[in-house]
Amino acid sequence: MAYWLMKSEPSVYGIDDLARDGSTDWTGVRNYQVRNMFRDDFSPGDQAFFYHSSCAQPGIVGLMTVAEAASPDPEQFDARSEYFDARAKRDKPVWLAPKMSFKQKFAGVLTLDELRRHAELADLAVLRRGNRLSVMPVTPAEWRFMLALARKLK
Repeated sequence: MAYWLMKSEPSVYGIDDLARDGSTDWTGVRNYQVRNMFRDDFSPGDQAFFYHSSCAQPGIVGLMTVAEAASPDPEQFDARSEYFDARAKRDKPVWLAPKMSFKQKFAGVLTLDELRRHAELADLAVLRRGNRLSVMPVTPAEWRFMLALARKLK
């Protein structure tokens, strides 16, 4: 099993949307490094932290599970979508989207400031300067440590 941190802007699609929907295709990612992670590294059963970005209080707000392996992102074929890609063909898609399912919403937000306070998370990708990826791996040790922090949220 692998562990992930996946960012989304709550004004676009947040943890409450996922809780309501139960599951969603994680569409709209347009980064080759992340596309390759979706293709090569994501497996059903993997766990992910749901991270709210570009909002008043960014941070980890819940948990989700990879429900299905990545398949072609349908938005790449829709000319009306902001994620349309004219290079993508149905028989040769460019972009992928795994199906994610809701697992849990935390009682509060596990903020970047809180994550930075712990030496155990010094190598956490989301804390690195200049890291703009919307999906990043989390080590098993980081996962366990952050999960313990999240359980203390009120």
